[in-house]
Amino acid sequence: MRRRRFLTAAALGGATIVGASALGGLDADAAFAAEPSLDPAIARSSFVEGRITGITGSVLEVAGSSGGHARVQMTNVTSVWKVRPTTADVIEVGDGLYARGVPMPDGTVAADAVWVNIVNLDTTIRGIAKNRVHLAHGQHEVVGNILADTGASYAGRGLTSDLSRLRIGQSAQVLGAWRPSDDSVDVVRISVGH
Repeated sequence: MRRRRFLTAAALGGATIVGASALGGLDADAAFAAEPSLDPAIARSSFVEGRITGITGSVLEVAGSSGGHARVQMTNVTSVWKVRPTTADVIEVGDGLYARGVPMPDGTVAADAVWVNIVNLDTTIRGIAKNRVHLAHGQHEVVGNILADTGASYAGRGLTSDLSRLRIGQSAQVLGAWRPSDDSVDVVRISVGH
């Protein structure tokens, strides 16, 4: 029923569909979605998370944050996100990832979608500059890099490029990509008043 409602809304409402596969959406928000597969014929999908420790051909070796190890097989149809939709060529050893795919008999996950260095942070705005925002995430200070296409959402409304309504002290949800080289975050979207 949920799939029918989605497709009807898209067809009748003129919605823009960023991308979907039989396992679910391909956009950055899909990395954090708890939605089941769109296709009832697929019994289950698997998620892999962690840091890339090696790349052999099209296979990513991943050390999980809980100590496990996984292998992720990239295919010619794997969707890759690293700040924006891109290709597997941008993936590097040391990057973090979330990958969704189908488990293979040898334990490798054949990836449908890979989100590289993606973060979704609850923060407080501590400082604002022209090309960055200083954030507090728990006990950690985070520098958020403002990109040319960074968007803001105020009180649940649609995205805008106008960041002038951000205020020091506001709680903000930040969707972006972590930069392992300097531990900052490229801000894709910042939402306040949510």
